[in-house]
Amino acid sequence: MMAATMNAVASHQSHLRLSLLAKTGCAAVVLAVLSGCATFGTSTPEKAVEARANARWASWVKRDYAEAYKYNTPGYRATVPVDKFVSLRGKDVRILKGEVNKVTCDKPDHCVARVELTAASALMTRYNFPKQIVTYVDEIWLLEDGQWWIFEPL
Repeated sequence: MMAATMNAVASHQSHLRLSLLAKTGCAAVVLAVLSGCATFGTSTPEKAVEARANARWASWVKRDYAEAYKYNTPGYRATVPVDKFVSLRGKDVRILKGEVNKVTCDKPDHCVARVELTAASALMTRYNFPKQIVTYVDEIWLLEDGQWWIFEPL
């Protein structure tokens, strides 16, 4: 009888340990998820602009100009229709890569993204020029209604 009682106590203690371990594990997962949400919401302006500018240039590389258009300020999009925007993009130069090199924010609602561009042109290969060129452009990004938009003059 004593052995049966001791087995029951040991079994109960083992169950409590597993239950505590499971609860601790669940709490750790919940804390990790919540801390991830907190850091996601507190991105710096520089990181936010970098992410949007890189996404815009990824669209450009794919020649998805309608997608790239979506990153323009609401005022620009209200004035310049998407088909006009697409028609203004040159067909002679192909952007092969666009990547943000540095973002500087001098005001809370104004940042400049320096973008490294790698481009090629059919004309370059015809006349024995280098097949690719690398250049840098500075883009102005403005914060409007909680979102960062690229500024293009009209």
